[in-house]
Amino acid sequence: MGKAQDTTAKGLLHPEKPLEEDSRDTALRPRRLDEFLGQKAIKENLAIFIEAARKRNESLDHLFLIGPPGLGKTTLAQVVAHELGADFKVTSAPALEKPKDLAGILTTLNEKSVFFIDEIHRLKPAIEEMLYIAMEDYELDWIIGQGPSARTIRIPIQPFTLVGATTKAGNVSSPLISRFGITFRFSFYENEDMEAIVRRSAGILGIAVNNDAASLLARSARGTPRVVNRLLRRVRDFAQIKAKGTELLVTREIVEESLKRLEIDSLGLERYDREILKIIITRYGGGPVGAETLAISIGESVDTLEDYYEPYLIQAGLIQRTPRGRVVTALAYEYLKLPKDGEAEGLLFQ
Repeated sequence: MGKAQDTTAKGLLHPEKPLEEDSRDTALRPRRLDEFLGQKAIKENLAIFIEAARKRNESLDHLFLIGPPGLGKTTLAQVVAHELGADFKVTSAPALEKPKDLAGILTTLNEKSVFFIDEIHRLKPAIEEMLYIAMEDYELDWIIGQGPSARTIRIPIQPFTLVGATTKAGNVSSPLISRFGITFRFSFYENEDMEAIVRRSAGILGIAVNNDAASLLARSARGTPRVVNRLLRRVRDFAQIKAKGTELLVTREIVEESLKRLEIDSLGLERYDREILKIIITRYGGGPVGAETLAISIGESVDTLEDYYEPYLIQAGLIQRTPRGRVVTALAYEYLKLPKDGEAEGLLFQ
């Protein structure tokens, strides 16, 4: 089975995995800004920018969204388009192979359309340079002819809003970043916001979730809405099998059993999160260890390690990135109940 389809081992709740149920995530996505839960500061500022653009009857300034996968960057772009009453077009940087691919999209945009490019740090240089002029002047440079007879013409396009999203802001070139008028950085969600997301999603799915169950689900989802929604669906499966009547009720006991079966602990760590910590401690004396070495040790790519596993482990205070490599913290030893001399006695699974 291919890596992108592996849902039984590593990356069970991986927010980047293109699982079949991704198409059903659309039903859980908010359509309006007041339905978008969490990221309070971003919402408050964005509401002002959108209202001001509407009053001026202009397109919203270009928007740059930074943050780990699964935190709502794509959803927020869709919300912006809905709030503006504008068309929404979406693509990803790897899909734009040639300048004509970008030109084909830009020339079909309607006025004030929202154009979303995911993983914008992966744009090819030629396409990025074409985008500069389009963002600033709403024109495209196009070369007609070849050799000495070649000439450049400028094709006007409709004013639009580019929304660029990335998990690696450091890989985006300075000239491109400077052309975005609005920049927002997403952070992992607080437990209170995650609980609100659980209750909202449960209502849409027709599930009754008591307060203890919602709280435990929220704490076990890595502060990531995409993960909590997928986890809620899996818990729903367990609850459906155990349901004694027609009402589908998710209790704390059902959530605890579901998490145990899915090998997810109360901190939201999956088996491979704990394996990363254990490898650093037992094989490399607690660190430092380089990202490539660590990625090979767990059988994952460096990108997956850096984009998915590490951000939450760092946020939880279990590892640190240093100039020499990754180092586990004292909290990791305590959490896993491993002796600090590096002699592993087994993992603690809560």
